Amino acid sequence: MDFISNRPEVALFVAIALGHLIGWLRVGPVQLGGICGTLIVALVLGQSGVVLSPDLRAVAFALFIFALGFTAGPQFFTNLRNGWRYGILSFVEVVTVVTLIAIAVVVLKLDPGTAAGLLAGSATESAVIGTAAEALGRLALPAEAVKALESNIATAYSITYLFGLIAIVVFTSQIAPLLLRINLRKEAAALAHALGAEDGDGDDGGTALPSIVGRAFRAGPVMGQTVDAFEREYKQLLTIQRVRRGGEVLEATPDLVIRDNDILLLFGRRKAVIAAQERLGGEVPVPPEINLPIVSRDVVLDRREAIGQKIGALRQLAGGDIHRGVFIARLRRLQNDVPPLPGTVLQRADVLTLYGTEPAVDRALAELGHPMPATDKTDLVYLGLGVVVGMLIGSLSLKIGTLDLTLGTGGGALVSGLVFGWLRTRHPKLGTLPAPAAEVLKDLGLATFIAAVGLSAGPDAIRLIREYGLVLPVIGVLVSAVPAAVSLLIGHRLLKIEAPILLGAIAGQHCSTPTISALVSIAGNSTPVIGYTVTYAISNVLLPLLGPIVVWMAFALG
Repeated sequence: MDFISNRPEVALFVAIALGHLIGWLRVGPVQLGGICGTLIVALVLGQSGVVLSPDLRAVAFALFIFALGFTAGPQFFTNLRNGWRYGILSFVEVVTVVTLIAIAVVVLKLDPGTAAGLLAGSATESAVIGTAAEALGRLALPAEAVKALESNIATAYSITYLFGLIAIVVFTSQIAPLLLRINLRKEAAALAHALGAEDGDGDDGGTALPSIVGRAFRAGPVMGQTVDAFEREYKQLLTIQRVRRGGEVLEATPDLVIRDNDILLLFGRRKAVIAAQERLGGEVPVPPEINLPIVSRDVVLDRREAIGQKIGALRQLAGGDIHRGVFIARLRRLQNDVPPLPGTVLQRADVLTLYGTEPAVDRALAELGHPMPATDKTDLVYLGLGVVVGMLIGSLSLKIGTLDLTLGTGGGALVSGLVFGWLRTRHPKLGTLPAPAAEVLKDLGLATFIAAVGLSAGPDAIRLIREYGLVLPVIGVLVSAVPAAVSLLIGHRLLKIEAPILLGAIAGQHCSTPTISALVSIAGNSTPVIGYTVTYAISNVLLPLLGPIVVWMAFALG
């Protein structure tokens, strides 16, 4: 222990490593998570008196919160404009949580630090710790009092996080379906069917069989038809790519007339190809001379006419021959897979994986947006400028009486990240911050910040636990479950949101990845993710901004 207490850098990485090891522990669908695990280990190590530099803590949090805003920016602005039907639940979360915290402050006489920790833990939003800690430093209090309140944030968070996490997982996956009187798996299957999934289809990737296939058939009974007429019979879910006619290989143009002994190379959705074989002469091995290489490309959706459209409408939107021979194999939104079904509505900055022949994919890619950057390098000029702009925004303040109202470094970096992320989608050559790099910044930045907070809070943790005992866990469950229950009522009765999407939206308003994982597992498909990505993007911005609000509210009420 002496070695660790004299080497803060060792204590940091011990806390991160052991914390994430503990975070892997799972009980059913509930997993503690690496961040909470890191805080618990840091609190224990902090009993030895080891501390990390406040400057390191500030830098780590700035990088984390900027990367958080950068990745959420495109979807955040899109959902504010177009996703109000689901996004309103994020505002329900905010209003309900603040109301419950205010009641707890008055009834239990919570100090600002404990109130902020209760918010961060019960809402499972670790970023609140950083924004609240910054706000504490601007209160008219002695340095020692501020340090004690920061310790209370960390301790209250560690006490309430697990209870808040269990509450939201159990409520959405078990209690809510009972209240709605539904079978979630059946409802999710029905919703997928309504969005265009066929019987037996999963989410294009959840089965052993490929969803997009190429097979060769003799023309037989379809002779005399044009290629275009044949493809239209199957709603253009398949295409004839090439035709072997005797010793000649022909490109399958829409006006080509099919002859009796032609060998047709079909490429398209498995269901459509299987249905088509019943009308053809019989399957044959694919002749090498008509075989085609197939490629996949990721495109960031940015075409104005396509945003807000259903996937099934893209073929009508595309003119001429652009849509032939290309299919959407995958749809990702905020790093989450959304079912690429005909009825799925597209949003700006969705990442579509196009699959087909290279010329067809390249044509479609140019029409839909811009390709995902091929580079895996981070533009440090763009990153550094974004963080600096965030710090400048955070330095602005407005004094009202004894309160110094400001976004602080955390809030400023969050706003800057949102704007820089949005600009990146509109002008892809501005700078690059690949998704894996952004995830590293978020994970390592937050883990470092949390470890620093836990190490400094260690000596005061026992005091808060003795003071409140089991009260904080009970309040944590209520602050987690009550907003979810209110959203369930509003979403079901007033907004008429389909049950799987509604439950996903409730998981998103809570920014809870374990919850959406549990829902997808129970639902049997990823339809809950449709609602999750909307509220997740909005709540990931609103909840961290609540940190200073709760601090000032508790300070004023106290």
